[in-house]
Amino acid sequence: MSDPVDFIRANTTLIAPPLVPEIRLHLAEESVPIWQKTEEELGEMNVPPPYWAFAWAGGQALARYILDHRQRTAGKRVLDLGTGSGLTAIAAKLAGAATVLAADIDAYALAAVRLNAETNGVLVETTAADLLSTAPSCFDVVLVGDLFYERQLADRVLAFISAATDGGALVLVGDPQRAYFPKGRFRLAAEYVVAVTRELEDALVKRTAVWEA
Repeated sequence: MSDPVDFIRANTTLIAPPLVPEIRLHLAEESVPIWQKTEEELGEMNVPPPYWAFAWAGGQALARYILDHRQRTAGKRVLDLGTGSGLTAIAAKLAGAATVLAADIDAYALAAVRLNAETNGVLVETTAADLLSTAPSCFDVVLVGDLFYERQLADRVLAFISAATDGGALVLVGDPQRAYFPKGRFRLAAEYVVAVTRELEDALVKRTAVWEA
């Protein structure tokens, strides 16, 4: 198996997301090359697309909100679902979270999280377990950034959110209302205009919000 760290270092640059200049991440400067390299070099190993290589609008908005409202995560046990680059997990740790668990089923995403956490001088735990198949436990705050882009995934995420809130957890969702975002399901907490990549979003900016379950 190709070493994830070597692949990440070879195909990314340290970049600060536009809305969160306090944090630097290993990100792709262009979308097509890294997508192609992932397919060509890692396709036989069933490695997922490199979602971790981009600071998506929902994640940027959620990270900005966390850093600007530190009391929401400070001293708390935090879970970052579908962490990708680890942007929101890192923001939570910088905001004073007691512990942060970044969950993603992609080993390359988790390698990116560890690299990015080290770059930003924080400790973030990681897991490759499919937490959506389990009952949420031991978390005070659950972060959900940009996970409503596929119907099946959205349904599973919503079920997890419902179980988490029933258990007393605070759930914060960063999302620009993608195709399967459940309108009317959450309370609006904040709104942002996020600079994005036209290759990925077919736009230069995307109106994005943070929602509370």
